[in-house]
Amino acid sequence: MSQDPADPQPDAVPHRPQGAPEAEDRAHGNRRDRRRAARAGRRRARLALPRRRRAIPTWRMLAGAVTALLLLGIAAFVTLYLTVPVPDANAHAVAQTNIYYYADGTELARTGAVNRSDVTLDQIPPETQHAVVSAEDRTFYRNKGVDLKGMARAGWNTLTGKGTQGGSTITQQYVKNYYLTQDQTVSRKVKELFISLKVDQQQSKDQILTGYLNTSYFGRNAYGIQSAADAYFGTDVSELTTAQSAYLAALLQAPSAYDVKNATPANRAKAVARWNYVLDGMVALGFLDPATRAATVFPEPVDPKPATGLKGQSGYLVDIADTYLADTATIDAATLKAGGWRITTTFEKAKQDAFAAAVQQELTDALDPRARPGTDSDVRVAGASVEPATGRIVAVYGGPDYAKQPYNDALRQDNQIGSTFKPLELAAGLQNSATTQDGRPLTTETVYDGTSGRDVVGGPTPYAPPNEDDIDYGPTTLRTAMVKSVNSVYAQEGVDADLQEVRDTAVRLGIPADVPGMDPENTSMTLGTVTPSAIDLAGVYAALANHGQVQTPWSVLKLEHTGHFDVPRLPDHEASAALDRGTADAVTGVLRDVVSARGTGAAALDLGRPAAGKTGTTDANLSAWFAGFTPELATTVSLFRENPKTHAKESLAGTAGLSRINGGAFPTEIWTAYMTDALDGTRTQRFDLQPTRGNTQPTQAHSPGTAPAATPTTQPARSGTPTPTPTPPPAPSPTPTTQPTRTATPAPTPSAPAPATSPAPAAAPPSPRPKP
Repeated sequence: MSQDPADPQPDAVPHRPQGAPEAEDRAHGNRRDRRRAARAGRRRARLALPRRRRAIPTWRMLAGAVTALLLLGIAAFVTLYLTVPVPDANAHAVAQTNIYYYADGTELARTGAVNRSDVTLDQIPPETQHAVVSAEDRTFYRNKGVDLKGMARAGWNTLTGKGTQGGSTITQQYVKNYYLTQDQTVSRKVKELFISLKVDQQQSKDQILTGYLNTSYFGRNAYGIQSAADAYFGTDVSELTTAQSAYLAALLQAPSAYDVKNATPANRAKAVARWNYVLDGMVALGFLDPATRAATVFPEPVDPKPATGLKGQSGYLVDIADTYLADTATIDAATLKAGGWRITTTFEKAKQDAFAAAVQQELTDALDPRARPGTDSDVRVAGASVEPATGRIVAVYGGPDYAKQPYNDALRQDNQIGSTFKPLELAAGLQNSATTQDGRPLTTETVYDGTSGRDVVGGPTPYAPPNEDDIDYGPTTLRTAMVKSVNSVYAQEGVDADLQEVRDTAVRLGIPADVPGMDPENTSMTLGTVTPSAIDLAGVYAALANHGQVQTPWSVLKLEHTGHFDVPRLPDHEASAALDRGTADAVTGVLRDVVSARGTGAAALDLGRPAAGKTGTTDANLSAWFAGFTPELATTVSLFRENPKTHAKESLAGTAGLSRINGGAFPTEIWTAYMTDALDGTRTQRFDLQPTRGNTQPTQAHSPGTAPAATPTTQPARSGTPTPTPTPPPAPSPTPTTQPTRTATPAPTPSAPAPATSPAPAAAPPSPRPKP
């Protein structure tokens, strides 16, 4: 029986006609040729396009590039994941005590002993754990150690001007705290990412959260949640309430700024807003019910407590050393607080004790806050002592006790220095060969009109400052005007020296350029509206003692670390020339006369050694200063009152029962008592002064303008314009071979005022009234 041709034959091998392979090869070759031809055509077409069109890649190019980048990225990711190890814990995670030493190696203080106290997770209330998760990483229990969406969102918000934001998870922050450093480098960020992925695989969420809570910095020198609970609420972590937990969690974003006990009003508002954000997050995540949230009240933390071991004067010294290390970028605050440092300071214990004793015996013992609470309360002293030749800070006075007053008054820059600024004006005029308004060379013996309240000529703003007690001094040399602290003379001399030159000279000598009150557009700058710290001003006067060579004050001699830490190099200390020696020595010669029986610094004569200095008292008696030096030591003392709640300055009038407190009173007396003890047993050194001859020569008035009035008892009109004097005073005889003595005024100028014969002065204008 024959098979139907239509029936299938499964076992049959399909028949391919002879010659089929050759046909297929020809077809394949034709397709290849067509593709080549198409590519060639596309190339010809692209070459025919304009150059700028050819610069635009085709979709095929883009697709190829993206694919290559993806493959490279995947390969790099896998390589890094496999090669980046999880390191050992860093120094921050095992913080140690810092030890500070006096210059002679004896121990000064220890810090960090109670910085950290690790706790287990079961000791931390669930509310505290939830608050931290709500504040720092709301995907913590879901993410794999990193949150790519959060990182992208933070980057976008930063780029679009919504503020710099972090996208790090709790795991990433824990890795940074425990394994890495706080450096903001690309390599550290990359390591953080891959270590976080590994840590999330190797540790549970509870372990990670515990490590994070024990290593995070909360401010107030508190590392870890246990130390933070004690620092802010005086309680154990296990006793924290929901409100307190939310506040501590809020602090993690900005520990210093959000400490509401020290924050500005604006930062306090931000801290409260962050606290509300944390609580709202707890509600959103189901950790807190809305009713409890609504009843929660913001918790007020306790006042800051000084670190253990920083009582008395030691806390101020540690603060100055820490500030120096941070300001010079030697060590950042977080690295320093991690511990393990051995810091030898420049402070000398004997001098430090002498400073504290001088304040006690000369001022504190004279105060009676119970009998005179309105005047003898809240009186404060700031002081600093610097070696002119080296710039070493050997002693400071920052307050009575760091445990009671943690704010360091020796560093503050908000008290005007008054007439202690006058030597800087004189130095500027001498250094730059300035002249008076009528063209006379400016020297220490140039004669000015010392009439109280006379209008300053040529200043940028109207100014007519009165002298203390409105005394009219009449024709007065710059030397005598410094000795008597005559405001009307130095207000004019500062303008004659050029206020911009005065400012530049002050900055070269060590006044910080950014402190308030040193504005050449305001004539009142001449009488000391600037507000340097006591340390800053001590450095300025040390430069005068050092013949114009500036050594910026410094406080750390040696830096070591107990671990295998790359200890940074301390800054070098090289002197720079702020003034010619002839100028600096001429100014010093004038300041020696201030410390004389007829000078405002007469109380410093009790030192019994050659000394130079200047007193200063500011408007409304808000501060009083004495800045002075011997050849071997420059010291400043400032006195002021401050409301402890509002921090507003209050008048010193009435302090210790005195109607007015001048720089020549308590500040000079404290200075003298301290310097007597500080220099006890050392050889008395003499000033080696070499003033430029022209700086100390008398000059003759030859035209009207700012020349002194012929009659000292007649005040010029206060119109803001110069009032020509009818007859200039007789010119002093030049003495080319003999310099004037430092204790006598040239003969033609009255050596002392005669206030008893002066008429009643006109009313003082409402301008700043610095006094001597």
